[in-house]
Amino acid sequence: MSDRGPGLVLILLGVGLVVVGLLMWSGWLSWLGRLPGDIRWETGRTRVYIPVVSMIVVSIILSVLAWIFRQR
Repeated sequence: MSDRGPGLVLILLGVGLVVVGLLMWSGWLSWLGRLPGDIRWETGRTRVYIPVVSMIVVSIILSVLAWIFRQR
């Protein structure tokens, strides 16, 4: 890997985070945290969210993307 490699990776990660943030802000990812199997517990002033299934989906997507980029 050249000297520019780590910098390029950080830039791409930053752009990816901005894109995901914009998608969440615009409502395209409104399903995240509301899938069947995600735990939501609300009583009075207390709210607890444990997005179990959402994080499994995110993990699978990231694993597939990492596998695809490793194949190159």
